[in-house]
Amino acid sequence: MSTALALIHDGALAAGFGTVLYTATVTTAALTALLAPTPQRRRDARTVLTILLRNHPGDSRQDER
Repeated sequence: MSTALALIHDGALAAGFGTVLYTATVTTAALTALLAPTPQRRRDARTVLTILLRNHPGDSRQDER
């Protein structure tokens, strides 16, 4: 039983780390889209945000279009 609990714990840690990494990536891209010195960099950052935040098939969220 302790092995199963250890696997659950490790999985939860990995999921938490992935969530923090994703949040940091989105935050960095959003700040770059707002504060980049050149229009090309701002455009590229908005493209990255579009990719990161798009709805995926199977998401529980409804398509708002």
